[in-house]
Amino acid sequence: MKKKILIHDIAKHLDVSIATVSLVLNGKAKAQRISDAVAERVLKYVDEVGYKPNQLAKSLRTGKTHVIGLMVEDIANAFFAKIAALIEQKALARGYRIIYCSTNNDVARTRDLLTMLQERHVDGYALAVPPGLEGEVRDLVRSGKPVVLFDRLLPDVLADAVVVDGLTGTYEATRHLIAQGFSSLALVTLQSEQLQLRARRHGYAQALQERGRPELVLEVPYGQDAEQLVQCILQFVQAHPNCDAMLFTTNYLGAYGLDALVRLGRRIPEHMAVISFDDSDLFRLYSPPITVIAQPMELIAESVINALLAALEGSSEPGRVTQIQLAPQLLVRQSSVRVR
Repeated sequence: MKKKILIHDIAKHLDVSIATVSLVLNGKAKAQRISDAVAERVLKYVDEVGYKPNQLAKSLRTGKTHVIGLMVEDIANAFFAKIAALIEQKALARGYRIIYCSTNNDVARTRDLLTMLQERHVDGYALAVPPGLEGEVRDLVRSGKPVVLFDRLLPDVLADAVVVDGLTGTYEATRHLIAQGFSSLALVTLQSEQLQLRARRHGYAQALQERGRPELVLEVPYGQDAEQLVQCILQFVQAHPNCDAMLFTTNYLGAYGLDALVRLGRRIPEHMAVISFDDSDLFRLYSPPITVIAQPMELIAESVINALLAALEGSSEPGRVTQIQLAPQLLVRQSSVRVR
């Protein structure tokens, strides 16, 4: 078995002090007036021997693990998977690694996961967590650890946050359906107190109220399996035969809605117009392509990681809370355009 190279071995081989090697490896050569020639010798030899620092020892020395805890509802969900991949890509470029967690929207599970991340001494937190964790997240913020909430806010928690304006998204989508001449517009959403879902419902309600139209809402319980969700939507459509347009507040509800409409033999958009929150390959490739309220994925990920790194690297103003609201984009495709 090949012997592990230590800083001591590098220093001995190059006839320099251990402190000199350590300062060069930590990017402090210039600040400590170590000559460029010496720094170059150290870096060249380190590269030749393939030296890898002991991360545990380094974290004990510096108080930093260079690990960020990323918590989402479901890492398998297309929206969260894309956001997580983008955040990890940007974090790795700055020398940070990611620990992923899925909460399944369960408060007790989320609480345990937060404890696990604290025990791992992660440097910062990017969190999309359910209501009910206000106290725990507030304690994290008070501890001085950088915390950025995204996708959803928590009531009464003052923390950096990146959210998308869901109210405007569903408002514009509902107005689009009205302008196309659809008369009975349904909203399919989750039974949830999550602020982002409530905002999406409010946008739909506001657009209908302005035109004197009644609301038609299906709230499905969280945690049902795919077949249960399809059956809920299928039965709702059967119970409301005059409904001619459906707006889904999440991408997976939209996907299950398409399944239900296929089983019922409802053609899109001839029998039913469809719009879903969040874009995906499924919606782009479906026939006909599905109109979506697209969230700016790159910008969400960039805003989250920039806010975290600013706090971690000391470039943000201490005590200042920044909450960023990004605009979604209505991408009109054939599924919501009335056939003349």
